[in-house]
Amino acid sequence: MPMPKDEVQGEILNAWGTYLDALEKSLDNLEEEIKEAEEVAGVCTDEWCEATEHYIDDIGNALFSIHEPRWAGESDSNRLKKLKRRLHDIYSEYKEVYQKAAQGVA
Repeated sequence: MPMPKDEVQGEILNAWGTYLDALEKSLDNLEEEIKEAEEVAGVCTDEWCEATEHYIDDIGNALFSIHEPRWAGESDSNRLKKLKRRLHDIYSEYKEVYQKAAQGVA
């Protein structure tokens, strides 16, 4: 038995919110890792840096390949835009930590 349109849209919006929550939590975790690495110079090894870049790429792919549901509200669109900007800022922070670690090794 097919679900009514409103119920389907409601479920999709609920899943959409859960997905954005998970992406936001991933960014929180990534940002915390980078802050810890900045405080402890030895953490930023080549292996750590490579893993972090892969993690950033994975989150970026998830954020930038999203097709927003057309009935998603403006607040959801704004939230997605903020997450994308935040990823960009986190990547900049990561590059600063990486450069400091590279200069310390050289």
